[in-house]
Amino acid sequence: MKAVILAGGSGTRLYPVTIATNKHFLPIYNKPMIYYPLSLVMLLGIRDVLFIVNPEDLKDFKKLFGDGSHLGMNVQYRIQERPNGLAEGLILAEDFIGNDNICYMLGDNVFFGHDLIKIMDQARKDIQENGGAYVFGYAVKDPERFGVVEFDEKGNVLSLEEKPEKPKSNFAVVGMYFYDREAVDIAKKIKPSDRGELEITSVNEEYLKRGELKVKLLGRGFAWFDAGTHDSFLEAGEFVATIEKKTGLMIGCIEEIAYKNGWITREQLLKLAKPLGKTEYGRYLIELAEGEE
Repeated sequence: MKAVILAGGSGTRLYPVTIATNKHFLPIYNKPMIYYPLSLVMLLGIRDVLFIVNPEDLKDFKKLFGDGSHLGMNVQYRIQERPNGLAEGLILAEDFIGNDNICYMLGDNVFFGHDLIKIMDQARKDIQENGGAYVFGYAVKDPERFGVVEFDEKGNVLSLEEKPEKPKSNFAVVGMYFYDREAVDIAKKIKPSDRGELEITSVNEEYLKRGELKVKLLGRGFAWFDAGTHDSFLEAGEFVATIEKKTGLMIGCIEEIAYKNGWITREQLLKLAKPLGKTEYGRYLIELAEGEE
């Protein structure tokens, strides 16, 4: 499986903050927003990652991640010339994806939960064995503001509705999807919505028509933030700060994950930590490396 992370868009919901900078570089507490979806991909053991980025942001993304080799990964980039919809990312990623299955992530979504990786891995294995697609549902008190998923007791999706007046469930569809290789061909065939975009909901609806769309629920004990709004951005940062201060462990620390995955050596970890030595983040990495001498 390969991962595609959508990190383009204009960030209008965060204006005026994002007029001069891409929202994915903004700090969720002590690290860039984009670290959080990338960290989940890494925790799944996925080393091949493609970022979909704006033309003006490519240089900064390369400055942040390069080709990924310092993390033991293969990182690539594709340009999205204008915000033509989430599903366009699948088309842009076609040559990168090849014949692999896809972990498709939104760059402004932050997730946390003890069994999150286990749930994601179950979806991945199901797709590897049976094909199809997975969406993930999260209970919200105001489902009319979101895309809503209705499902049966076996986790099969019965309906998808975008911001319904009378929601059939209180589970919102979050910014994380798993697809088989068919997703690219589906995305190439869908038509733009009324707002002129290729909607990811249209891709999911095609899988639903085929009877190949399932849902995994993120129940109690999980946290999800769509950090693309001012309030949610602030809430996500406060949440991460609270967890890290209480536990002494970091969320979304990509160097730590690369090290514990065995993708980089202790010496490489120390090399990455050295320029960050004046920060708590850097000291955390140094203590991690020195603690395993």
